[in-house]
Amino acid sequence: MQSFSDPISIDGSGSDDTDGTKGTEGTQGISLRAAGREPPGGEPAEGPSGSGPPGRPGRGGPLSRPAADSLPVVAGAAAAMAGAGAALALLDIGSPLRAPFTLFFLIMAPACGVAAALRGLDPLSRAVVAAGGAVAVDLLTAQAMLALHTWTVRGGVAAVAAVSLLFFLLAHAWRHRGRGTSDRTG
Repeated sequence: MQSFSDPISIDGSGSDDTDGTKGTEGTQGISLRAAGREPPGGEPAEGPSGSGPPGRPGRGGPLSRPAADSLPVVAGAAAAMAGAGAALALLDIGSPLRAPFTLFFLIMAPACGVAAALRGLDPLSRAVVAAGGAVAVDLLTAQAMLALHTWTVRGGVAAVAAVSLLFFLLAHAWRHRGRGTSDRTG
């Protein structure tokens, strides 16, 4: 399949045809290099290994996967921020970071719990459904606590944490429910 970055003209010849020299070795060599193949002269299509564009198979420079390499760092920072928000709210510590970190916890904890239960969906659908589920968990928790006249900030954070933990445990149990039964039946 041809990508948009490879120079191919309308007639599919691979040459640029901007200067009227259609099919010359120089222009064709450039288009073959861009397509990742070797030009007719026998010289290599690319320089040393690792100098090609990121995302091409067989090539990978030091910057070929920066997003994938930094994902655990970002996830760890988000978990620390959410944990700090929960701790600040539960311990009733007055801090300027208490409100934003607690809000981050109240959105991310149920979202991660719902996302753990939705392993069969593609990543975008899972993120959208998890965000909606997180808002629903927060609203239903607040509504139930207000209806029972038990609403406190600390109680709300604890209840959302408990519901999120319940989602994680149910997702884990559902995933591992069939394992181990075949060992005992023999």
